[in-house]
Amino acid sequence: MVDPGDAAPVIAHLRHGGIELVAIVATHHHGDHVGGIPDLLLQWQVPVYGPANEGIPGRTCALREGDSFEMPEVGVSMSVLDIPGHTSGHIACFGGGILFCGDTLFAAGCGRLFEGTPAQMLASLDKLAALPGETRVYCGHEYTVANLRFALAVEPGNERLQERLSRERDKRDRGEVTLPSTIAEERLTNPFLRTGEPAIEAAVSRHAGRQLSDRVTVFAELRAWKNSFR
Repeated sequence: MVDPGDAAPVIAHLRHGGIELVAIVATHHHGDHVGGIPDLLLQWQVPVYGPANEGIPGRTCALREGDSFEMPEVGVSMSVLDIPGHTSGHIACFGGGILFCGDTLFAAGCGRLFEGTPAQMLASLDKLAALPGETRVYCGHEYTVANLRFALAVEPGNERLQERLSRERDKRDRGEVTLPSTIAEERLTNPFLRTGEPAIEAAVSRHAGRQLSDRVTVFAELRAWKNSFR
């Protein structure tokens, strides 16, 4: 179980499916990602993997970049990446073509900078963007449609964005989730992974009212723009 913010729906899902919990993974310390851990541990005595530099309730295995861990019960081996920015000790777990990235990379967006700097967050996003294109991206929240609306405000001429927004809106109308996305799709449609593109730089410069010339500044202004976007 990755980032269980609330134990009740996890317990209900496990019991309904006859599934045995074998491990818990936390990407960062925010309550909506770890709040359910104590109650889960009351029923399942399982290892809890989490970032070494953050306080995770019940953590038994502290992880940092370069570490890996295995869950032989489900045949999963995961490598750990440090991706600070949203929080100072945020990690991602990557393996088997799957990425669990918490609140750093979202579908068509990225997390707010609560504890890190724009330079840290941009470096973290670059690290994730360098993963194989077919990597399936499982992020922490269903923000996809709202993120795509903002992305289109930044880059209205991007036809792939227009197509993606239509596709994801249809999914939500049917009550479906929009995840996972892929790294390849994020490279083409996520403005926070495209800060080096001339169209993004020009749009953010216009919004800021001054010419921006480096990617960190472009990213910082883009994130500030998203913070106030309605």
